[in-house]
Amino acid sequence: MYGVCGCCGALRPRYKRLVDNIFPEDPEDGLVKANMEKLTFYALSAPEKLDRIGAYLSERLSRDVARHRYGYVCIAMEALDQLLMACHCQSINLFVESFLKMVRKLLESDKPSLQILGTNSFVKFANIEEDTPSYHRSYDFFVSRFSEMCHSSYEDPDIRTKIRMAGIKGLQGVVRKTVNDELQANIWDPQHMDKIVPSLLFNLQCGEHSESRSPSPLQATEKEKESPVELTERCFRELLGRAAYDTVLSFALINFLLYCFFFLQSQHSHLVIQQLLGHLDANSKNSAKVRAGIVEVLLEAAAIAASGSVGPTVLEVFNTLLRQLRLSVDYELTGSYDGSTNIGTKIIKAHEERQLQEAVIRTIGSFANTLPTYQRSEVMLFIMGKIPVPGIHPTLPSTGSGPEGTRMIQIMLLKSLVQVTGFQTTNMLTALPSSFLEPLLSFSLTEDPEVRLLVLQILLSLIDRHDNRPKFTNISIISDISVLKLKVDKCSRQDNLFMKKHGQQLYRHIYMGCKEPSSGRQHYETLFALLGLLSVELANEEVVVDLIRLALALQDLALSTDEALPVYNRCAVHALAAAYLNLICQLTTVPAFCQHIHEVIEVRQKESPYLLPEDVFIDNPKLPSSLEKVEGGVLFLQSKITEVLGGSGYNTERLATPYVPQYTDEDRLSKRKSIGETISLQVEVESRNSPEKEERTPAEEITFETLKNAIVDSVGMEEQERERRRQVVVKFQKAPFEEIAAHCGARATLLQSKLNQIFEITIRPPPSPSGTVSSGYGQSQSRSVPIYEMKFPDLCVY
Repeated sequence: MYGVCGCCGALRPRYKRLVDNIFPEDPEDGLVKANMEKLTFYALSAPEKLDRIGAYLSERLSRDVARHRYGYVCIAMEALDQLLMACHCQSINLFVESFLKMVRKLLESDKPSLQILGTNSFVKFANIEEDTPSYHRSYDFFVSRFSEMCHSSYEDPDIRTKIRMAGIKGLQGVVRKTVNDELQANIWDPQHMDKIVPSLLFNLQCGEHSESRSPSPLQATEKEKESPVELTERCFRELLGRAAYDTVLSFALINFLLYCFFFLQSQHSHLVIQQLLGHLDANSKNSAKVRAGIVEVLLEAAAIAASGSVGPTVLEVFNTLLRQLRLSVDYELTGSYDGSTNIGTKIIKAHEERQLQEAVIRTIGSFANTLPTYQRSEVMLFIMGKIPVPGIHPTLPSTGSGPEGTRMIQIMLLKSLVQVTGFQTTNMLTALPSSFLEPLLSFSLTEDPEVRLLVLQILLSLIDRHDNRPKFTNISIISDISVLKLKVDKCSRQDNLFMKKHGQQLYRHIYMGCKEPSSGRQHYETLFALLGLLSVELANEEVVVDLIRLALALQDLALSTDEALPVYNRCAVHALAAAYLNLICQLTTVPAFCQHIHEVIEVRQKESPYLLPEDVFIDNPKLPSSLEKVEGGVLFLQSKITEVLGGSGYNTERLATPYVPQYTDEDRLSKRKSIGETISLQVEVESRNSPEKEERTPAEEITFETLKNAIVDSVGMEEQERERRRQVVVKFQKAPFEEIAAHCGARATLLQSKLNQIFEITIRPPPSPSGTVSSGYGQSQSRSVPIYEMKFPDLCVY
């Protein structure tokens, strides 16, 4: 029955017959107006049929497009336009869906004429004010397609111009249709504006190039007013006019900056950056939103200038950004722009200042990414010199925010360093020079846990040269480290020199970091990553021995009752040492060493699981109330490790020597130096300058070979000096009191005898010209003669 109805035209639904009647036999005759009036009247009389009319028209249009009957396509679109203009009933939403489906079909076509036809229909639709809102309509496709048309590269220049103008009109229509409809997706979202504004600016750029051909005045007709440039300017004005200032400011500035960079040569791009820096300084006391907008523009400018050169403004950029960071911290803590505690004329919102600070840090990283390695090193030193250290940098300007402001600035600048240090280098001596490493490590002794964590992250960024850091994210006991797929290269000569020069410093700061009571799970995970990276990036045989000694010293630290470490920290240090020894034993590939480590780990799994990372570094660890009985098979034995590694050719004497951290002047930052350590430092200084150690060496001839040998051997001499100093410290820490007293007494007697000799030489009167006289006890005694009685040679008298 249904098939018979489909074949017989009289039995077809009325709306279909009315739609069919508007199409003539010859498409060149155009729309049958009388039948179109009947269809419009029917749609107004029976609005519930409007969605079916739209669906049927859409079906016919799709069929005509597929069959290349473009005349009927134009008639269908004309009919749709007239129905849209006439009908504003509540059921128009479903009809609009069919209409947009047909417009999309035309825009997807390869024929420029169909694209332009679809765009014109969409623009007419955009000018219609609908009576009922739509909840489910989306214009994402149209934004993307119209933006693509704005960048058309069609071969025929006239057709290319028409397609681009159609794209501009389409974007203008999308903005008109969505900007006042609260139910639609926000057209000011970045996903839309990042397509719209660059497309408009692209046509402005092309217009500038085309106008450079200087057309004659006779050609400046009405056609020129229809050019893409004129249309784009009108569209841009409408876009800015419909947008609020704070919503479009960043997009307009960023994309206008793009427009400026299009016309600037790469070597002059830094001029725009200089202007932006000056603009940022001029708005230092403006709201955080305005300053954040300028900083975001600088962020985009860094990416644009990467292909050219930042020019002579490298340090100026970072100096300005760091100054703004300091000002933002002061504003946040004082609540005023003038540094006083009074309420200012403008209300400062702390969360907006925090957003600005994060934007500044991102911008610092973006500019750093555009610099070569040697300039990054300079920037690192520059930022390090800006970090305030109480008592060390007294020349820094005092802030009204007090100690908390100093702490926040330290954290912000260290976060900036994290952004700058994200680069790889082959030479660690240049990546971590002493002028940078020593002040950086000094911050690892502060009491603030956040500062210590940032220092560790900076070290990880610089040491990791083969992307091994993600493989040490979690601390765990891995039975086979081959699953980590670590990239291990042979240590270069520069790496060996670096570890000889700075290895002891790194070991010491790892030890001190584990000793901090305020260290948490993240600190221990980062310390484990640092130990792992040292093992795979910078380890030779000597470094491996020192790292094993350090791990055993950490175990002794956790066992020590002298240190006021909480139970969690002691368990964490035990777990850290176990995880690292499990790693290093597999890297050394000594079977007996691996066997001992695995045996201890198995005992811990059965008897003391709280000494392993799997039970400590979790959200809710189950720990004992105390750690008084940690002994026996759950401990790694230094004697056993020395024995098994000695059989494989490792330095047994060094392995058998317990690791003791060196205490230096940096400890003044930690404010935890004990009296015993102070005495040890004083004795160390005395032993360095004692007369017993002084030996006169004959003068030797200085040649090129002498200088070369001095440079090569200087690192080894420093290592010997550190070992000697360590032995002195150990002696005065562990020797009996009587032995120390006897040693100091002997040295004091020797010193007094030397002083007596010096006094005798300096105080003894000069020999008298009149000779000597005898004392009453038969001893000769020099007699002092008045100067007027002395006889001088003639040549000495004036």
